[in-house]
Amino acid sequence: MIPPLPPAARSRAALGLTAAAARGRFELQVCTACGAVQYPSREACHRCLGIELAWRAQDGRGELIAETTIHHSHDPYFRERLPWRIGLVRLDAGPSLVAHLPSACPAAPSRVVVAVRLDRAGRGVLIAFPPEEPANMSDDRQLREMSCSVKSRKILVTDGKTPLGRALVRAVLAAGAGRVWVGHAGSWKDLPDLAALGALPGVAFVPLDVTDGCAVRALAGEIGGDVDILINNAEMHGAPGVASGGGLETARAEMDVNYFGLLRLAQDFAPALRSRAAGGASGASAWVNILSVFALSSFPAHGTFSASKAAALSLSQALRAEMRCAGIRVINVFPGPLDDESSRALPAPKLAPEALAAAVVAGLRDGIEDLYPGEIAQEWLARYRDDPKVLELELAVAEPRR
Repeated sequence: MIPPLPPAARSRAALGLTAAAARGRFELQVCTACGAVQYPSREACHRCLGIELAWRAQDGRGELIAETTIHHSHDPYFRERLPWRIGLVRLDAGPSLVAHLPSACPAAPSRVVVAVRLDRAGRGVLIAFPPEEPANMSDDRQLREMSCSVKSRKILVTDGKTPLGRALVRAVLAAGAGRVWVGHAGSWKDLPDLAALGALPGVAFVPLDVTDGCAVRALAGEIGGDVDILINNAEMHGAPGVASGGGLETARAEMDVNYFGLLRLAQDFAPALRSRAAGGASGASAWVNILSVFALSSFPAHGTFSASKAAALSLSQALRAEMRCAGIRVINVFPGPLDDESSRALPAPKLAPEALAAAVVAGLRDGIEDLYPGEIAQEWLARYRDDPKVLELELAVAEPRR
């Protein structure tokens, strides 16, 4: 059964709004000739007919000038969720637009801040927030349709033995997760940190080795029908370059965990997640893959690891397309080097596992599809978006570190 989703048809020009929303940004087209801000998205400037329209970040500030509440709809998705509040906002930047209005948004006329979120169909939609956002906004009925908040959700973290895994468990519990399954390969009872983690309310350890198809299938049969959010942080990180001797076995191990591990999880857990999503708003909401900024452009000193993460990125994009029809968001996370054992030879700055875990929880809450947490990841993203070839050349001449 496929759950009803909001209307997803968009023009090619309008997909720029969705692309920005996937990164957590509110962008509109701006004419490079006359500077006019455009909305709705279009092929030519509404003022001068110029065709050079660049997507630029907006602060979203404006005036809510009118509002209404919809009580009847012919659309199956909205018919199940009425009443639904919307309003007309005149942006300080010029355009007027229709936006969703959460309950905390003040009545018109009032000052608001417009942001963009991804709806359950994975398309960018506009939401007007009060200038000072209340603390309990995540409980809003309309916003939860455009969010993957961990509050009261049942979550599987695939590897609890790493510092990141432990940080993820603590972060989702602090954000109100209802139950957390923590995967482990082999015995965990001799690790003091995990024993303390297992004593926390709502935490249960489950055997999970992503390189073992039988183990993945058995766990999916046991808990797959109950998981709302799956966070795949299982990772193997060696450091051989592509042409370095003796690196073949390490490369195989990296692919077995980073690529084939994701594939095994997808084949056994995805069907259960899709079935759960058919249950409506309380069904499955998200799948999170912890990748690496090295997936964007290979870091030669970690060439085989970069290749495994690039393969996982391609696989995750395919998974996202397959899960979209069920309203399940697939979130890719691209951190820079973490402050852990695998990156001990790399210079600062490094991202603390706790900071990455907090970014994942915030990204789920805000419904973002692609996360680039940390200074290094943001720098790589900016350079990659500016010119991928230049970034490749810069990394190729960088001094390798081992």
